[in-house]
Amino acid sequence: MTPTWASGRGARTFSDRADAGRQLAHVLLAGWTEAERAVALLLGLPRGGVIVAAAAAAELGAGLDAVTVRKISLPRNPEVAVGAFAAGGEPVLNDSVVHAEELRPADLDVLVAAAVEGVRADEARYRPGRTPLDVAERFVVLIDDGAATGATMRAAIAAMRLGRARRVLVALPVAPRETLLLLEREADEVVCLQRPLLFRAVGWAYASFAPPSTEQVARALSGRGAR
Repeated sequence: MTPTWASGRGARTFSDRADAGRQLAHVLLAGWTEAERAVALLLGLPRGGVIVAAAAAAELGAGLDAVTVRKISLPRNPEVAVGAFAAGGEPVLNDSVVHAEELRPADLDVLVAAAVEGVRADEARYRPGRTPLDVAERFVVLIDDGAATGATMRAAIAAMRLGRARRVLVALPVAPRETLLLLEREADEVVCLQRPLLFRAVGWAYASFAPPSTEQVARALSGRGAR
């Protein structure tokens, strides 16, 4: 399915993550049937994606939870995404980076293990006392505050597929065209509010982009935040 997006520079399009979530909700609502709205489960990627998802869920009256995911990074350069791992899924690797860095299977095992441990810690931090996500036969909407390479979102999609979700929609406030095209091949639908002609960074689209605290994420998931 062709991604839904709007073009533009993307500079300061959103006042903050909650504003982005409300704007996403309006676009999603326009394209959904009442039946889809009733069964949709919005899943935010911590931390920023949860704040966006909570605001969207409040507007839509939809279910809300989090899907924890960690980037698989190079120790000497954490910004380089070797891949990503999401709870309930399997590692999704960026083959071009694996080959370029000449990573051996043993090297990958160490990097993946670190990401898995990070996801376990995030499950305890952001979803304390909750049972593992059950997305079987659900209509899930994966939400983040934006995407650059799409590594973490691809891992989240893979986890939803393994969990036998009926339909997987990706909803983003901002992302570059090449990333959206990649995600569109793996999700059932991609919705993106801004696809800047010149993508600099996700934060460029926000007037306020301070990282949310663990407490803010917890409040959002409990229904007391991001209204």
